[in-house]
Amino acid sequence: MKAVYNSILNSISKGEKLLAVLIDPDKMKIKCLPSFMQKLNQSMATHVFVGGSTVEDEATETLVIEIKKQTSLPIILFPGDVTQITNHADALLFLSLISGENPQYLIGKHIKAVSRLRKTQLEVIPTGYLLIENGKETAVQRVTETSPLKKDNIHKIVDTAKAGELLGMKLIYLEAGSGALHPISKTIISKVKQEINIPLIVGGGIRSKHQLDDAFIAGADLVVIGTAFENDESFFNELK
Repeated sequence: MKAVYNSILNSISKGEKLLAVLIDPDKMKIKCLPSFMQKLNQSMATHVFVGGSTVEDEATETLVIEIKKQTSLPIILFPGDVTQITNHADALLFLSLISGENPQYLIGKHIKAVSRLRKTQLEVIPTGYLLIENGKETAVQRVTETSPLKKDNIHKIVDTAKAGELLGMKLIYLEAGSGALHPISKTIISKVKQEINIPLIVGGGIRSKHQLDDAFIAGADLVVIGTAFENDESFFNELK
């Protein structure tokens, strides 16, 4: 059963725009979670993503269990490593970093994840993950030892996204990175959306309702916001 993915497709077919709030287990303190989740539940958020580039063992599972008590929204793992897999979530983005050339993040980590996934009922969603230059080095760059795609090389970005679709990915994720100085440009989002026939996720560097609306107008089906809420929970008020 592919409840989460089919729900995303169904929402897109109705013209609905989706918003995921990304919660990093390494940054969210359990004692602060109730007030955060209350604001999240009152916002336009449709999904909760959980994950980070570097997270302590078992921190993800502990956080997911607590989140599940406080929301009915789908909880989707956005893992930086196999240690972030937990059966308590609803689905997992099986991320392949197709913008880089490190085999560990193209297929190596995925092989290691299989033994864990066999023990879960997680809905696994193959996702082509593209890191786009944003003006600063990101945690993803450091951890994966890969370089982002140049933001002015739109042709390569589009071709990389299309290659991901042709390889069988079910989602394409354009990522500027946590704390990005600049979000993915409207031109990049639009050009990629015109080329692919699968849902497009956009994340990184979005800190205002205006930037969120720009991403949606350009063609993003699902936008992910994390750092903006970590730094200023009042941002939720703009998204009710």
